[in-house]
Amino acid sequence: MKVKKKEEVEAFLKPIAEPLGIEVVEAVFKMCKNPSLTVYIDKEGGVDLNICEQFHKAIDEPLDEFDFSYGQPYTLNVSSLGLDRPIISERDYLKNIGQEVEFKLYAPVKGKKQYEGILQEYDGNSITVTIDEINVKFEINQISKITKLIRV
Repeated sequence: MKVKKKEEVEAFLKPIAEPLGIEVVEAVFKMCKNPSLTVYIDKEGGVDLNICEQFHKAIDEPLDEFDFSYGQPYTLNVSSLGLDRPIISERDYLKNIGQEVEFKLYAPVKGKKQYEGILQEYDGNSITVTIDEINVKFEINQISKITKLIRV
């Protein structure tokens, strides 16, 4: 199934999202038995089911006119980023400066593969995290997964 590039879809959705105070973070198309387009959104103060439904209604018809799937059927989903979504993009890292994060490394550093701390800096190649009041630098390619720390 041929579809338009995700960057085109995201750029198309952005002007619809902005007046609603919504940020389109990512559009992900999955080609499977039942193809689907999932649009991940964020909003100041958080995203709930009502916001997802509101945005779904706002983009349903325009997406049909945009014809991202060239007339092929698909399921449209709108979702929040989720609490445990990994920090992946530059936007994610910058948004989480000053926040508590937890991360796992591919190989142990000082005998440990898992750390928690406060994300202080991101420069594109590495992060600096305050762990037990000490700033420690890790290369991005050392990190297998990093997420915002959620305390329950």
